[in-house]
This record gives sequence, C-alpha cells and structure tokens, in this order.
Amino acid sequence: MFRRLFTRNRRNEAIAYSLYGAIVAQARQPALYTEFAVPDTLDGRFDMIVLHGFLLFHRLKDESAEDRQVGQDVFDIFLKDMDGTLREMGVGDISVPKKLKKMAEAFFGRIRAYDEALLSGERAKLVDAIERNVFPDGAPAGVGERIADYVEAAVVALAAQPLPVILSGKLDYSSLPKPSAAA
Repeated sequence: MFRRLFTRNRRNEAIAYSLYGAIVAQARQPALYTEFAVPDTLDGRFDMIVLHGFLLFHRLKDESAEDRQVGQDVFDIFLKDMDGTLREMGVGDISVPKKLKKMAEAFFGRIRAYDEALLSGERAKLVDAIERNVFPDGAPAGVGERIADYVEAAVVALAAQPLPVILSGKLDYSSLPKPSAAA
C-alpha cells in the first residue's frame, strides 16, 4: 500500500518523456528557423519548445484529470531539462532556481497569451502573441501570420489525433514547409 504512495507512475513518466522528446524534436525543425525566421538562439529555441508544449497542453485540456496529468509531467521534465541546460552553461547553483523561476513565469505567460488568443477566435491576437513572444525586437513582415497559420493547422492536426496515439508518445503537429534550397 505505501509503495504506491512513494513510487512514480512509471508508465506516465515514460509517456511524458516521449512526448517531451517529440516537442523538442519539432521545436528543432530547421524550417522554423529558415522559413519562419525564428532566431536560432537560446531564446528562439526556448520559444519554440514553449509553443509546441502549448499545443500539446491545449490538446489535453479537455481530457480527464489523469490524462491532463501527463501534461504536468511533461512540464516537470521541461523544468528538469532547463535546469540541466543552465548548469551546462555554467550558471551557478545559487542562480539556477532564480533563472528557472523566470523561465517558468515566461512559459506560463506565453501559454496564457496563446490560449487566450486561440479562445478569442481573433486571429490578430494570435499573430500579436506570436510576434511579441518569438520576436521581441520585431517580426519580419508576414512571419507572424505564417507561424499563426502553422499553429492553427497544428491545433487541428492534434485535435484529430486520437488520445491513445498521443499517449503512446506520438505527436503530429502538421506539416512545416520544407527549407528552401538556399537555406
């Protein structure tokens, strides 16, 4: 009886790691950085992980509490990954929790902005949220619109994906444009 209290659900943990891996793999797709002009920087990559994490959380939000817990497990893995990344970059032990807190606040701020924009049904709000978060120094012309197209297509693709497929660790975000030959 007590063993269940102190052991993690290994199945859910494995699913969460698989889903986080799928999020990171999608966030690293070259087309995001070539065709959509996302800055290929730490901040740009962070924003793409957050955006793709949001898409998963958005898909799971109407599921059961147990299924939504997988989203929380994915977020916990995200924080572990960011912790490890900060330490690899040489951030000191005392500074890591402060930086993680800022990252978590940025994560939740972006999630809230994207969710509110989608729920409003006003495309301009989604474009604005993307441009404000992904391109704080200003988005190239038309890029916010193109990323919004991708986000909307990904929402549809994930909504059509059966939950058992998602819980097997597979995510179909939708097609990204292929990088141009010049890239």
